[in-house]
Amino acid sequence: MHSVLDPAGPDAALIARMSWLLIAGAGAIFLAVMVLMALGLRRKAGAIRAAWWLGGGVLLPLVVLTALYVYSTWRSAQLTDQTSHRAMVVSVTAKMWWWEVRYKGAAGEDVVLANELHIPVGRRVYLALASSDVIHSLWIPALAGKVDMLPGRVNGLTVLAGKPGLYLGQCAEYCGEQHARMALHVVAEPPADFDAWLARQALPAAVPLSAPGDAQIDTGRQAFQQRCAACHAVRGPSRGEGGAAATPGGVSLGPDLTHVGSRLYLAGGTLANSRAALAKWIADPQAHKPGARMPAAGMDAATIEALAAYLEHLK
Repeated sequence: MHSVLDPAGPDAALIARMSWLLIAGAGAIFLAVMVLMALGLRRKAGAIRAAWWLGGGVLLPLVVLTALYVYSTWRSAQLTDQTSHRAMVVSVTAKMWWWEVRYKGAAGEDVVLANELHIPVGRRVYLALASSDVIHSLWIPALAGKVDMLPGRVNGLTVLAGKPGLYLGQCAEYCGEQHARMALHVVAEPPADFDAWLARQALPAAVPLSAPGDAQIDTGRQAFQQRCAACHAVRGPSRGEGGAAATPGGVSLGPDLTHVGSRLYLAGGTLANSRAALAKWIADPQAHKPGARMPAAGMDAATIEALAAYLEHLK
């Protein structure tokens, strides 16, 4: 669901009412102009009276625009308080071309995932929005308006889902070659389900460091450590074995993959998540998302399949 005219929260409903008013007003003005044009074509050419200039060119725009200004100011004041006061805070960082989503777990630990935002129904969630590279903009039409994301600055957006569902967010500011494939899927769920989900996400990777009886998954884990851990993290019992932060500053270049098997989509909404999709993405990301910063794996088919099996089990 991703239409501003199909709201799933109070702010989106308010914006939808304003949108319908503007659509109706624009339609009425268009019809009036068409009627005036038809009348003008039927009449002989002549001078335009001063009353038409004054009424149509000055008074009408002045009255209409003033009314719209007053109405939009009044309605905007009714939007949900756009501060973090008494709201759950989630950090969302836009990157080329994906979204990093960061929560705080019950013990204060960071819970990091990519391209998927879970929120509890009926609870205010404050999104602390930032960009790591160029200007982006987050828009979740069914839940709220759009807010720009600027490098070096944090902007805020409060969302409040009125009912469970899956809602599509999108980058609404052109940011490069794969701007169109930069989706953020928002999962609104009952508070108890959300709390259980967050508790699971705070846990380390579910696959043990050694997978007895499953040589393929163990091969995939080793391939990840050798070929993928330079850019991705998998939180495990040991930073040296289960996956580690990739860069000297402790920040991964690519998405955190600790629970990647539980996500709905891959690569910013490009592929529905499955073992086959994981294998395709690992083998040749450029075939699905040209310009993406992830290089081709350069591994044989059996190793790619093993790596995909390992990642699929990270739930």
